[in-house]
Amino acid sequence: MITRRELLQSSAAMLGMAVAPACFAKPEAPRKTAMYWQAMGDSAVACELCPHQCILRPGAIGICRTRENVKGTLVNNAYANPCAVHVDPIEKKPVFHMLPGSKSFSLAIAGCNLRCLNCQNYTISQQFPKDTETTCLPPEKVVEEAKRQGCTSISYTYSEPIVWYEYVLETCKLARLAGLKNIWVTAGYINEAPLKELAPYMDAANINLKGFKNETYLKLNSAKLQPVMDTITNALKFGIWVEVTNLVVPTWTDDFAMIRSMCTWHKQNLGAEVPLHFLRFFPLYKLENLYPTPTDVLRRAQKIAQEEGLKYVYVGNVAEIDSSTYCPSCKKPVVVRDGYSIKKVAIKDGKCTYCGTVIKGIWT
Repeated sequence: MITRRELLQSSAAMLGMAVAPACFAKPEAPRKTAMYWQAMGDSAVACELCPHQCILRPGAIGICRTRENVKGTLVNNAYANPCAVHVDPIEKKPVFHMLPGSKSFSLAIAGCNLRCLNCQNYTISQQFPKDTETTCLPPEKVVEEAKRQGCTSISYTYSEPIVWYEYVLETCKLARLAGLKNIWVTAGYINEAPLKELAPYMDAANINLKGFKNETYLKLNSAKLQPVMDTITNALKFGIWVEVTNLVVPTWTDDFAMIRSMCTWHKQNLGAEVPLHFLRFFPLYKLENLYPTPTDVLRRAQKIAQEEGLKYVYVGNVAEIDSSTYCPSCKKPVVVRDGYSIKKVAIKDGKCTYCGTVIKGIWT
């Protein structure tokens, strides 16, 4: 019988990744006193981490599946107990305008504050931490292992890092001291205050803008649109390098008028140089009845974004569509990609080596 860990190691080998070893047998789920909450009467607590604003009686657990009221104190059961630990190419996040070709130490703890019908990682995002096979990896060990694996960054990814906020924040601080960069791969459903505290230690974020209609967000993701828009604009304001992802889901988010509205908002509020990634949907989880996003729909979405003035628009999960970065002035390729492999980088001191145009991003 193949164990889950042997399967992970086999998959990681095929993808050129590594799996960090467990430092102990499966530990007791650690409990960390949570940040961002208020005590209420009768030992109830009000969580203030995300827009759901859960009010929890003793023994209750929030929508996120991680934050629990324990005798009038809010604790987080998602701390130092990741269920997924890999070394990924940074392009897989996807983050295209930061250290191309570098390796990112990637980890996740179970739980999420959204309920996306199409979630590709539902086996961990829609689970409680206690119900997953975990590795004991305190923040200092994350940094140590990342450096040992030759990574230049740590990515908080796969599930929703917002719901393991305390672990992310502490690890980010240690990573920054060790000269590692931090990457946040998120749906962006967080309140402004915790985002503002995290931002000084977060170098880059890929934020998933899952659609551009509130009613679609409510039905597809069990969330509201406006808080995500606020997170994206605030992340930029707080100094994080931001790239935006939009998964184009057939019959849900493949409306071209909606896509154009989203791209118009992107240009007006984020600027033309914030990259936008359109990703192909594959049938998963509760939307297995659908079909993969047609490539012509993705090409049309890319064209709309370019028509709206966005300079860096990518299509992901489609091998036959070029994902290279082109200089917006001379149109020559400045980062040549073949899947997750980098074939050429023609950027020096943040500028196109052909014509000297500034290419926004983190290149050194």
